[in-house]
Amino acid sequence: MDQPGAAPAPAPPMQRARGEALVALDQRRGGTALARLAQAGAAKAFLPRIHGPVPEVVFLNTAGGLTGGDRLSYALDLGAGTAATATTQTAERAYAAGAGRAALEVRLRLGPGARADWLPQETILYDAAALSRRTRADLAPGARLVLAEMLVLGRAAMGEAVARLALSDRREVWRGSEPVLIDPFALTSACLSPPGAARVSRLALLGGARAVATLALVADGAEDAAGPLRAALAGIEAAEAAVSGWDGRCLVRIRAAGGLPLRRAVARALHILRGGAALPRVWQI
Repeated sequence: MDQPGAAPAPAPPMQRARGEALVALDQRRGGTALARLAQAGAAKAFLPRIHGPVPEVVFLNTAGGLTGGDRLSYALDLGAGTAATATTQTAERAYAAGAGRAALEVRLRLGPGARADWLPQETILYDAAALSRRTRADLAPGARLVLAEMLVLGRAAMGEAVARLALSDRREVWRGSEPVLIDPFALTSACLSPPGAARVSRLALLGGARAVATLALVADGAEDAAGPLRAALAGIEAAEAAVSGWDGRCLVRIRAAGGLPLRRAVARALHILRGGAALPRVWQI
């Protein structure tokens, strides 16, 4: 029993989610085979389509979301000449963080001539979320990568507003020791509500958008996709896009009024970037 006047006992530490999942695929006897599968904690991976022209790998956070202090990592390793599409089972959710940041790390390693499409579903950021995410891809000569990331600020249908936020989202693509694409993105409370700004002006730096996406193609001749992408994304409903293509890279930025129009625009862009290939089965549009 506490003594009168004594300081209250400190609250017990909250349980935090930890998890690591790694999938390695290789070519054996003319087909794709699972070379390694490692799972620990809240991070899981399953392969609903390992046999076929392009296997699918699905990563899952069994904790149901991320909050301050959580640590997750996903890794995909592809051997020479191996192709795979990797995604997440559902949207990731970054909830209010009482203390500290959640951290999510994604590592992609592509051997010579390998092809990977990293297509996670959107990350939904709730008010007071704090998240640091880093995605790094290491490409051997001749490897081809399609990368997509989507961010949604709250759920518009639920009337959710995001006024406090601490997001650090960094993407890196390397070939050997040379950086090919370095793409950092940060979003903080100051961005959402500049000093002296009216409530309606929040999100000013996103042009009033509630959802944004970055897509990249890194491959020999990737810049040739810029023209078809601009044509496909012209006049998209409730969204706008910009495309850049140069020296083996093609980069697409999309912002939209909400999550659904963003996903539709991203799907249209991926149709071009992936040569008409179907989206992963777990995607819902």
